[in-house]
Amino acid sequence: MANEQKHFTEHDRIFYSDGFQLAQSAIEQGLSNATLFSAIESLYAAIDGLNDSVLALAQRQNMPVACHKGCHWCCHQAVYANSYELHYLSEKIKSRYSKEKISGWIKAAEEKSAATSPMTEEEVASYKSPCPLLENGACSTYDARPMACRIYLSTNLNTCLEFYRHPENKINYPALIDFPLRAGRMMNEGFMAALKGHGIQTAEFRLEEGLRIVLKNDQLIFGK
Repeated sequence: MANEQKHFTEHDRIFYSDGFQLAQSAIEQGLSNATLFSAIESLYAAIDGLNDSVLALAQRQNMPVACHKGCHWCCHQAVYANSYELHYLSEKIKSRYSKEKISGWIKAAEEKSAATSPMTEEEVASYKSPCPLLENGACSTYDARPMACRIYLSTNLNTCLEFYRHPENKINYPALIDFPLRAGRMMNEGFMAALKGHGIQTAEFRLEEGLRIVLKNDQLIFGK
């Protein structure tokens, strides 16, 4: 782990360690769906708590975050999730919704995956299409959404709208708050490192690609 943290800042090391310890705890308890899901929920709770503090600070400094329910411009762009996040998300979906509802999401995921799979990385970054789980301007599985969705906090709605309407504009990017972005990534890296150290291989998927797999398959998409 020391080599992986060679170029980390002190904050990076803290968040990496937090993620690592959460996954390590699940391993020490005997890695199973129950212990893994509990660790993932703790991971998400930690980043949500950090976000709450960031939001409160931004409000006090008269720089309120623009994100709110119904503002869904970021839900039309590429989102990536790790295999353990997708497994957790799929289990939450399967425990809450009917087969008919899930079939509709699988179809939407397959259609978006068919469109994005042939694209280059640059083309995917510019492509705009709603997330398969987006309904009526809101996420259908908000509490189980992946880390990438949780750490996307914008302070300027106009920059998000411009990015949605004109992704070819190379001088405009959503005005995101860097701290939660970095913290969430470090926590996920630490989590993955602990799993890797236990012989568990993880992978990253575009959300539509991962949903297409996990919602049609009851098995993990990672393993020893």
